[in-house]
Amino acid sequence: MADRRPPREPGPASPPPSTPRPPAGERATLFGRLRAAYPESSGRRLREWLREGRVRLNNRVARDGRTPIGPADPVVLGPPAEPPFPHAIRLVHQDDALLVIDKPAGLLTIATERERHRTAYRLVWDYLTTRRPPRRPFIVHRLDRETSGLLVIAKSPAAKRHLQAQFEARATERVYLALVEGVVAADRGTLESTLVEDRGLRVRSTRTDASRRAARRGGRRAITHYRVLARRRDTTLLELVLGTGRRHQIRVQLAELGHPIVGDAAHGSRRDPLRRLCLHATRLGFRHPVSGAPVGFESPAPDGFHRVGSRPRGG
Repeated sequence: MADRRPPREPGPASPPPSTPRPPAGERATLFGRLRAAYPESSGRRLREWLREGRVRLNNRVARDGRTPIGPADPVVLGPPAEPPFPHAIRLVHQDDALLVIDKPAGLLTIATERERHRTAYRLVWDYLTTRRPPRRPFIVHRLDRETSGLLVIAKSPAAKRHLQAQFEARATERVYLALVEGVVAADRGTLESTLVEDRGLRVRSTRTDASRRAARRGGRRAITHYRVLARRRDTTLLELVLGTGRRHQIRVQLAELGHPIVGDAAHGSRRDPLRRLCLHATRLGFRHPVSGAPVGFESPAPDGFHRVGSRPRGG
């Protein structure tokens, strides 16, 4: 009986056989060379190799099969090229279980009813699903659209569960930098309040009359520890450590303190010199979901945080 098994595809590291001369009348192109070298492979498969960046011509990745080619030009078939990481976000760390990214201000973490495509999740999804082997991202926590800084994203349901358990148990290190209006008097302190969301999803403290009524529907305790890093003539740079991780927690509590974050018009800021909310997730620490070892990551403050506020106080 005839052997009906399909011909074997050459392995990723296998160099192509000696390239035969193209048939008479055929254009000397990269696609023609591939078709002559791998006659058992379909044209669709050859085009996939080109799209995946597997074909190298003269030691450079070539994706256009129409590229003219000389008889002495070397062509090598290798593994698929790794997709570039999305330029809109910075990759801080990546391993088999997770990745940590630095999200810019103005980018959603995950889709909403109004915006479904331009999100950190979608950018990471497009990156991971085009790698070999393809993976799927899993959101562990979020940052507001206006907030920049560190986010950890899991690569498996198990890693997501492990990380989220740490966030829920407050066993993670989450440190922010905030540039606020005015000069904060105390060198350090702790902000405590009960926060509620109204029907418009606005977060408020129960110290206001409207929020007290809303608190009857259930409020959540919020704790933030702060430390002054620098005082300027009309702004203060604060380091904030989360005791809890409530939505809009830092923004509401600093506004209640009388020092709204610069650029936070929704909570009383009257200035927006950087055209962004001046809140940045600068440090993130947790136990690795696979090894269990403590890991930590840092992202420096955006340059503008150090410029706003005129000269240092007393300068």
